Amino acid sequence: MLPTTLLLTTLFATAFTHCTRPLLASAVSAYLTAQLTGSLSPFTAYISNTTFLGYYENAINLPLSSSLIANPLLLTHNRTIYDLSSCATFTELVVAGPTNPFVIGTQLRFTNHKISKFWTSREAWDPIPISERDNADTIRKATDAYLDVFSNPNVTVPWGTPCVRLEGGLYGDPGVNGTCAGGVPTGVPMKRRRYVVDEEMGAVDVLLDFGKNLAKVPLENWSLTECPASDDTLYVGKRSFA
Repeated sequence: MLPTTLLLTTLFATAFTHCTRPLLASAVSAYLTAQLTGSLSPFTAYISNTTFLGYYENAINLPLSSSLIANPLLLTHNRTIYDLSSCATFTELVVAGPTNPFVIGTQLRFTNHKISKFWTSREAWDPIPISERDNADTIRKATDAYLDVFSNPNVTVPWGTPCVRLEGGLYGDPGVNGTCAGGVPTGVPMKRRRYVVDEEMGAVDVLLDFGKNLAKVPLENWSLTECPASDDTLYVGKRSFA
């Protein structure tokens, strides 16, 4: 079983200018350094003091000095995708400690070269050749089809072959004929979707409200507090795998 706990960090931005992959990569590198060492200074240099309004961990407003980032963690895996059109990143971290393992999902979003909000291996992850890449709109539509099928089983999802899903710590059939079409829950709306799309990697991360009654959503599902588009706020959610 993969880590017993999942922590999620997230950000929104308001306007994007001169966004480049090296810019995003340098900010992610600073974030990883901060998480490895527990020292916030490499990371806070990328946070805009004029727009950053707060850090939320499990929907509780905390100072960064009291955050998960301020605690050094031994990272055994990390992977990042980059969304240049939205000037955002998503980073997956695995902390496979013997007593308290974590999976951490982090979105960074930028305004004017600064972080404006912060929402805190089996596969080969190589860049897709340029001639074979889908554009961001195509990737997003495929993602929406996948999310829509949870509430409408008649939606056609462009599954690939082979296809394998990692869900709730369970890894599907990784064989040459593996399919993702089976075992999808029904009657589960996926609302307020926030995307990070990396065309180079053909990857997407989505933060969303999971299910109908968010007041009763179990810990293994996500819901995030409403965030006005002009605000800069860091959200962190937490879940445990069964």
